[in-house]
Amino acid sequence: MKRRTSSWSRTSGRTRKVLIGITAAALAGGAFAISTGVSSAGENCNGLDTALQNNLSFIADQKANPDALSDARIANRQAVVDLINQRRVVAGCTDDVQAVAPPVKAPTAAPTKTTKAPTKAPTKTTPAPTKTTEAPAGNAGTGDVVCKGSTVTLSGEAGAPAASSGTFPIGTTLRVTNLDNNKSITVKVATPSGSCVLLNDAAFEQVRESGKFLIRRAVIERIG
Repeated sequence: MKRRTSSWSRTSGRTRKVLIGITAAALAGGAFAISTGVSSAGENCNGLDTALQNNLSFIADQKANPDALSDARIANRQAVVDLINQRRVVAGCTDDVQAVAPPVKAPTAAPTKTTKAPTKAPTKTTPAPTKTTEAPAGNAGTGDVVCKGSTVTLSGEAGAPAASSGTFPIGTTLRVTNLDNNKSITVKVATPSGSCVLLNDAAFEQVRESGKFLIRRAVIERIG
């Protein structure tokens, strides 16, 4: 009778260990699924990292080549950097993003005295007009309004007027309207970013208010 009890106790002990092991594995698997779900539910880390690097590089360039407006530009860009870093934390982004070193500007050579005067006056070329329009107050346009409540700032990219986006694919046509001055611009998405839309320097210059580097009251429309 005692032998049966001992055998049963050993069997029960092994059963309890198996059940405990199965329960622990299930809990571990659930924790992994939860952590994975939180990470994948966030924004695209590649787009956020690109936007962060663009803004850090812009700040680095302003510090390396300052002018009268550099302090204001840096302050506005730092606010954007702080916002992007908050979103990277929520998205679970862990890459160490650094600014791209600004190019060293070669000193401008003094003009030589042997330069010949041009025989003809240089022809003035008229730049192609950008699609900047004055939008009537309260009515940005006729496209599909997207990303309601989003602010718009610079991506720090040079070149012809264009946009970057983490919401719309490259080639999408967007119209951005600044309700504070009723100016709007129509651009195509040329590069990815971590925001609904960022305007490059040339595009932002067309719609910004003087001295401001963030459009707080913006209407974004998808028109193509």
